Amino acid sequence: MIKIKIHEAYRKVVSVADAELIGKKFVDEKKNMQLDVKESFYDGESVDEPKAIKIIKAEAADDATFNIVGEESMQAALKAGIVGKNGVIKIKGIPHAMGLL
Repeated sequence: MIKIKIHEAYRKVVSVADAELIGKKFVDEKKNMQLDVKESFYDGESVDEPKAIKIIKAEAADDATFNIVGEESMQAALKAGIVGKNGVIKIKGIPHAMGLL
């Protein structure tokens, strides 16, 4: 299951994360990187992949920015066309990307 939360700001920020990752922290000391999947930022509406793709495409058309975490969420983002494989990093094996369209 994918969780999507839309944060209203000057420009919308859309957080997209695999549900099972929410509330976890991943630290890669070798890369000096940390990924903190905080509930306050990522815990939003539960959706399946087709609905996630629909929401992502709609928000991208509205000039939103994106923060994506997890395998399932990343697949939805790739299918929606908001991120390319070259834009994905892994922190402790967890895919992460940020998109500014």
